[in-house]
Amino acid sequence: MDNSMSDSSESRQQVTITLPDGSERTFPAGVTGLEIASSIGNKLAKAALGFTIDGRPCDLDTPVTRDAAVSIVTFDSPEGKEIFWHSSSHLMAHAIEELFPGAKFGAGPAIEQGFYYDIACEHRFNEDDLRAIEAKMLEISVRDLAISREEMPREQAIEYFANERKDPYKVEILEDTLKEVPTVSVYHQDGFADLCSGPHLPSTGKVKAVLLTNISSSYWRGDSSRETMQRIYGITFPSDKLLKEHVARLEEARKRDHRKLGAELGLFMLTPEVGSGLPIWLPNGAIIRNELETFLKGEQRKRGYVPVYTPHIGNIELYKRSGHYPYYSDSQFPPLTYKDETGREEQYLLKPMNCPHHHLIYSQTLRSYRDLPIRLTEFGTVYRHEQSGELNGLVRARGFTQDDSHIYCRPDQLVDEICNAIDLTRFVFNTLGFDDVETRLSLHDPENQSKYGGTAEVWEQAEKDVKEAADRMGIKYFIGIGEASFYGPKIDFIVRDAIGRKWQLGTVQVDYVMPERFDLSYIGSDGQKHRPVVIHRAPFGSMERFIGVLIEHTAGNFPLWLAPTQAIVLPIAEDVHDYAREVYAKLQQAGIRVELDLRSEKIGKKIREAEVSKIPAMLIIGRNEEEKGEVSLRRHRKGDVGSFAVDELIAKLREEIDQRS
Repeated sequence: MDNSMSDSSESRQQVTITLPDGSERTFPAGVTGLEIASSIGNKLAKAALGFTIDGRPCDLDTPVTRDAAVSIVTFDSPEGKEIFWHSSSHLMAHAIEELFPGAKFGAGPAIEQGFYYDIACEHRFNEDDLRAIEAKMLEISVRDLAISREEMPREQAIEYFANERKDPYKVEILEDTLKEVPTVSVYHQDGFADLCSGPHLPSTGKVKAVLLTNISSSYWRGDSSRETMQRIYGITFPSDKLLKEHVARLEEARKRDHRKLGAELGLFMLTPEVGSGLPIWLPNGAIIRNELETFLKGEQRKRGYVPVYTPHIGNIELYKRSGHYPYYSDSQFPPLTYKDETGREEQYLLKPMNCPHHHLIYSQTLRSYRDLPIRLTEFGTVYRHEQSGELNGLVRARGFTQDDSHIYCRPDQLVDEICNAIDLTRFVFNTLGFDDVETRLSLHDPENQSKYGGTAEVWEQAEKDVKEAADRMGIKYFIGIGEASFYGPKIDFIVRDAIGRKWQLGTVQVDYVMPERFDLSYIGSDGQKHRPVVIHRAPFGSMERFIGVLIEHTAGNFPLWLAPTQAIVLPIAEDVHDYAREVYAKLQQAGIRVELDLRSEKIGKKIREAEVSKIPAMLIIGRNEEEKGEVSLRRHRKGDVGSFAVDELIAKLREEIDQRS
C-alpha cells in the first residue's frame, strides 16, 4: 500500500470540531459530546447537559462522525433549560408511576418556566400529593439512573406501548401524529420509559431541586370532546440556590400580578356576568389605554398612516376567503346563524382578525404605483375563544384590541417598509421602558408546507426580505422554524420585564399570500396590473396583553405621562384649603390629571395613601408654602425633592409629561 492511501485512511478516522469561539479541535470519529466537553475542562463536563451538532440538539453520548460545529449546552442557556425541564417532566412521570400505579401519560413538554405533564389517573391529585411526588422525584434523582435513548421501528414501538407499557396515549400518538415516521425514539430510566424525540439529561442525578407548583385540568390533545386529564406543573434546578432564587422571583411576581394590581388601582374588572376573558376597562385603566393609543396614533400620523374603522363581526365567507376560517376555527367563537326576511340563511363570525377588512378597503378603489405605500391603521377589537384554563386576566383574553396596521407596498418598497415598522416598534418599546428585547425571525417549516398558504417560492422570497430588513436594522435575532403565520414569516419582539420574564409583544409580518386571495393589485408604470405585498404590523400587539405586561413590568408605578392620576394636592390644614384649590385649578388648566384631598386627616396618612395609590407627584401645602406662593413636591418612591413656585412646578411636570420621559 502506498503512503497516500494510508494517509487518506487515517484522515477519515478523524473529525474536525469547530467550537463556538471559532477554534478547531481534532478528535477520533465517534467522539461524544461528553468527551468533547471533558477535553475543554472538568467544570464544563460536569455542567454539560447536552450538546448541539451543527445547531441540532443531541444527547451527550451521541457520537460525532463527521466534521461539525459543536456547542456544549449547560443550564445557563435556553437549550439547556429545555433539556433539563423536559427530562424533569419524565422524572415526574416516573415518580407518579411509582406512587400511583396505573397512571397513564399524555403530553409532557418543557415550557418557558419549567414543565408540565398531562396525566390520566383515577386518583385526584392534591397539594399533599405534590409534596409526595417532589420527594419521590428527589429520591429517583439520588439513584442517579442513567437515561438512555433507544431507536425502534414505529410498529415495534406501537407493540411496546400497547402491550409492555400499556399506555394508550402513546399508542395513539404513534398511530396518528407519527404515522408517517418510520423510526421513533424511546427514552429509558430504569423501569420507566417514554416516547420522546429528546434530547435528555445523561442521568436523573442532575436534578437537585424540585418544586411542583400547580394542578389544573386539560383535555387530551386540547380537544374538549376528549377525556379530561390532570395537568401538573413544576420546575426543577441543578441546585437548591437556584430554586431559592426562583421562589423569590415568584414572590415578586405575585406582588406584581396585574390582576391583583388591576383591582387595587381600579384599572379593569372581569366578571362572569359579562363573560370569562372579556375585560371591562375602569376609568383609571381607560386613561392608560387612551394615553397609549394617543401616543401611537400621533407617531403613526407622523409616519404616514391613515386611520380606518371596521365592524366587530363579518360574513363568514370573508374569513373563508382569507383562510382564517377554518385555519383558526378551533380558537374562534361559533358562527352566528340567522335567516333574513327572504328565508335565506347567513352566517357571521365575531371578527378574529382585522386584516380581511383592511384588504377590502384597499381594493375598493383602483390604485396606482404612485399611490403606494398605503398604510391603513386601526385599533380593532377581535375575538378568540380561548380555553378557559388558558385565560389569564388581560394577558390572555377572549376579546382584545390590536393596534393593527396593514401596509400595501410595491416589492421594491418592501424592505424599506419593514425597516420603518421595526423602527416604530423599537421606538414604542424604548419609550415605555422595555430595554431588554429579543427578536425572533419566525419562519415556516418547509417539511410541513401544507400548513401554509402560498408556494414554496413565495415563502423563500418573503423570508429573504425579512432577513434582509433585520440585517439592515442591525437586529440581533434568532430563528424560529415553524413559528410563522399561515400566510407569511414574521419578526416577533420578545421583551424581558423587570424581573426577567419574557413576553412576546409586537410583531411585523410579511404577506405575499393575502394579495393573491383578495386579488389585490395596483397599476404599474407599464400600465399593467401588479400584486402589492402586505405587511401586517402591531407594535403593542394586543392592547390588553401589552397593558397587562406593562402593569407587571412597572409594578403599577407608571411614569408621570401615563399615570391615571398624575398629581395630588395635599393641604396640611384647613386654613390653606383656599390656596390648595388655587393650585389644583392651575394644574387642571395646564392639562395635568390632578386630585385634591381636603379631608381632615393627618398629612402623614394622606401621603401614605397617595403612595399606596402610586400617584407620581404629591404637592404638599402648608402655611409656609402659601406665604411664598410655592408647593413642596414629593415624588412617589423618592420622597421630598424640594419646593417650587407653582408656575415653575407646572412647567416641570408638563415637560416630563410632554417628553414622555
